[in-house]
Amino acid sequence: MLYSFDGRKPVIGKETYVSQTATLIGDVRVGNNCYIGHGVILRGDYGAIEEGVVVHAPPAETCWIGEKVTIGHGAVIHSKLIGDYAVIGMGAILSIRAEIGKRSIVAEGSVVKMNQKFPDGLVVGGSPARKIREISRQDEDFWKRGKQVYIDLAKKYLSIGMHKLD
Repeated sequence: MLYSFDGRKPVIGKETYVSQTATLIGDVRVGNNCYIGHGVILRGDYGAIEEGVVVHAPPAETCWIGEKVTIGHGAVIHSKLIGDYAVIGMGAILSIRAEIGKRSIVAEGSVVKMNQKFPDGLVVGGSPARKIREISRQDEDFWKRGKQVYIDLAKKYLSIGMHKLD
């Protein structure tokens, strides 16, 4: 599926295969002789719960995700709770019933073990995850700007939309 967005559209090179289950949006350029596989998402913009994220809870349980949470590409969220304003890095794994406090950051590729809990305001990382440090004012300022980018992008999608290309 090819979509234009914000006046930009994907460009596909010669002899390039793009699966019918792939999605290409906006300013995406794919060269010649490439393979874009099944379920691939290529976006020429931004996102907040980004592509490839899996969110799941055990039967009869809930995975609660707070306000203005950012979850990076390819993260696996099987947790009980992610507090408001938290940031989950790309490829991170939050296992069953894990809890991440408000304004906390889970580093890319980290593994938060089953039932592991972290309080508010920490940067955690590693496998298994452990406290690295408390978040700084710089962390908060950086992520506040990043979250606003996603809020603005959502408004733009709602106002101008995507347009399917033939």
